[in-house]
Amino acid sequence: MNLTQEDWVSQFEADENSVILDVRTEEECNEGIIPNSINIDIYEGQAFIEKLEALDKSKNYYVYCRSGVRSANACEAMSELGFENTYNLLGGFLQWDGEIVSP
Repeated sequence: MNLTQEDWVSQFEADENSVILDVRTEEECNEGIIPNSINIDIYEGQAFIEKLEALDKSKNYYVYCRSGVRSANACEAMSELGFENTYNLLGGFLQWDGEIVSP
């Protein structure tokens, strides 16, 4: 499900079963990350899938990348793997105006 930043943040903050997932590269993450996010690089191919498989599928995942395209693809892949609740951040990190921290 695609959410605007406002909806993504308000839903995330109210969700006690949430995980923020950053699917950007390590180089991109070095520019800053959304606080408390975990990083799994979507460009890792099979390793990306294996790392997703290790995650708790009962949690709700709030996914972002640089612009929203890779995270949308990640949400699709996660759905195929059996994740029920994935939320893509429209506009991605480029349009993020919330808090940013160093990884």
